Amino acid sequence: MAAVDAQDPPLGETTCGSLLQQLQRIWDEVGESDEERDKMLLQLEQECLDVYKRKVDQAAKSRAQLLQALADANVGLSGLQSALGERTFVGIPDKTSRTIKEQLAAIAPALEQLWKQKEERIKEFFNVQSQIQKICGEIAGTSEQVGSPVVDEADLSLKKLEEFQSQLQELQKEKSERLHKVLEFVSTVHDLCAVLGMDFFSTVNEVHPSLNDSTGVQSKSISNDTLSRLAKTVLALKADKKQRLHKLQELATQLIDLWNLMDTPEEERSLFNHVTCNIVASVDEVTIPGALAMDLVEQAEVEVERLDQLKASRMKEIAFKKQAELEEIFARTHIETDSDAAREKIMALIDSGNVEPTELLADMDNQILKANEESLSRKDILDKIEKWMSACEEESWLEDYSRDDNRYNATRGAHLNLKRAEKARILVNKIPALVDTLVAKTRAWEEDRGISFTYDGVPLLAMLDEYAMLRHDREEEKRRMRDQKKFHEQLNTEQESIFGSRPSPSPGRPSLGTKKVVGPRANGGANGTPSRRLSLNPHQNGSRSINKDGKRDITRPVAPVNYVAISKEDAASHISAIEPLPASP
Repeated sequence: MAAVDAQDPPLGETTCGSLLQQLQRIWDEVGESDEERDKMLLQLEQECLDVYKRKVDQAAKSRAQLLQALADANVGLSGLQSALGERTFVGIPDKTSRTIKEQLAAIAPALEQLWKQKEERIKEFFNVQSQIQKICGEIAGTSEQVGSPVVDEADLSLKKLEEFQSQLQELQKEKSERLHKVLEFVSTVHDLCAVLGMDFFSTVNEVHPSLNDSTGVQSKSISNDTLSRLAKTVLALKADKKQRLHKLQELATQLIDLWNLMDTPEEERSLFNHVTCNIVASVDEVTIPGALAMDLVEQAEVEVERLDQLKASRMKEIAFKKQAELEEIFARTHIETDSDAAREKIMALIDSGNVEPTELLADMDNQILKANEESLSRKDILDKIEKWMSACEEESWLEDYSRDDNRYNATRGAHLNLKRAEKARILVNKIPALVDTLVAKTRAWEEDRGISFTYDGVPLLAMLDEYAMLRHDREEEKRRMRDQKKFHEQLNTEQESIFGSRPSPSPGRPSLGTKKVVGPRANGGANGTPSRRLSLNPHQNGSRSINKDGKRDITRPVAPVNYVAISKEDAASHISAIEPLPASP
């Protein structure tokens, strides 16, 4: 064994031949037969074939795996190209004249690059689809329930990405428009709540909590439901605003009517200027915060109710004040009225409650309006009546002045009376023309209205007719007085020629005078109140008067009325004027 071991080659130099030689030597030493040796060699050869066969199988299997990997890589590369929309790719290697491993090594970078590009494209698709899904959820109002989007990896082309991006832009534009509309609605709600005095935050919170101003603009709800509820809220607030404005305008009208009815002072009215300032305003013109607050409407209602209660107690006072105004107009225009009866009628109407106070006062206002119109239509005639009466007063004074024997004496104030007499004569000469003008205007007025023009209850034409008759009678009387005076002078001259001296007048006979025709006013009346009637002396021959109907009454004498004053001198002059003339000798 030692010899054998000494002949064994070193381990690093062991080969199949050396091993076979070593095995041959062992067989020789052992003395193996040829058959055994052939048998063992055949076994050894079979074992070698089995090892080679295993190695070949392993190599074939490895080659198949490499081919499959190369095929998979090619399929993956084609799939990635198709998914990414890349028809050609610069990094793809040529398949000819290359080993499998070389082909795998060459295709690996292109495949890796396409995988990275796919991952980036998936991220882009996910981003765009997430935004689209989010905006769609915001529009639908289901943004909180929206999950992650699913990216279709089979189509990651740029064309598909551009479609998603275009869709996203459209949705972003719609979102911007919706957000703008929401903000407009919110602003309108804010303005309406301010005018109506309502809580803006609670109002918008009822629509959607995100509409509160404390939240960001981008976080506001833009869903269809939010827009619909906002539109309904705006319509409801506008209807409420219109209703409140109408109610406030009605209350303002009632307040103004009651103020005018009760002559409320301006200081008290100014307390409700914020109510009456919008009495003719349209709905869109009312923009002041709190202008239509509910407490303001209630305040106006309370004031109207208070004034209504106050109106009932002051109704009589107001009605009598208007009646006094009406009577003042009638007195100024010399229209005769029964004041006591009118006041009793007003008192009875108010106490009975059968007529609304506003209707009564409106009727009285209408009467005042008509009275003013009547006064305006009578003004021209009344002015001429005033001139006529003033002329008659001057005429009466002139007659008194003419009978004064001391008028030319150098007494104090005589020159003033002389100047007045000169002016009075000029004025008296204008009386006939003035009367004619007055008659013409009065007849025209009566024809235009179909009623008689009365002055303190007496027809004016009757007064003028009576004045004309009085003036005619006075002229006739003056003529008789001149004839009588001439006769007396002639008689005295004859008696003087017979008896040598002029007889003195009878001591008991009053001196002859001229009858004075008085005008429509009392002589020297202090208050200047015009007369209601003109009258003749009842003892005068052919006496006549005119009643209130304008007809002459010759069956009975007419007594002088209150403002026609006939002085004692006038009476004496009248008596002396109607004494019978003495018979001629």
